[in-house]
Amino acid sequence: MMATAESCTGGLIAAACTELAGSSTWFERGFVTYSNAAKTEMLGVDPTLIAQCGAVSEPVVRAMAQGALLHSKAQVAVAVTGVAGPSGGSADKPVGTVWIGWATPDGISSELRHFEGDRAEVRAATVWHALESLLSLLRKEGATAQ
Repeated sequence: MMATAESCTGGLIAAACTELAGSSTWFERGFVTYSNAAKTEMLGVDPTLIAQCGAVSEPVVRAMAQGALLHSKAQVAVAVTGVAGPSGGSADKPVGTVWIGWATPDGISSELRHFEGDRAEVRAATVWHALESLLSLLRKEGATAQ
């Protein structure tokens, strides 16, 4: 079963998953944790971690992925947090900066990406990359388990 924890995509990953017929057999739930308070309340992300590292950071996305597993019945989770724009960017985290995290039976992994384009394009690229990478991770894990 799979869960999502989404900030900058606002539920688009869950929507892409549930667009598929039969997804109820493998999609467990989605968390839209757009605010910092939601990340803490729904996923258990430590507010000190958010204050120290920022919501758009590797430690936070990893905590989001872990929290999605802990607060669901899923065995696999994908989490995203980023700056979709058009505002909100900074010199350190410009628009298009996205952290993606995956929790699988082999552990938690994460990746920093910088997507080009307007808000819709950044969000769409995030959805595509998050799901494609999750499938790749699961294929690798399946190959090593055999």
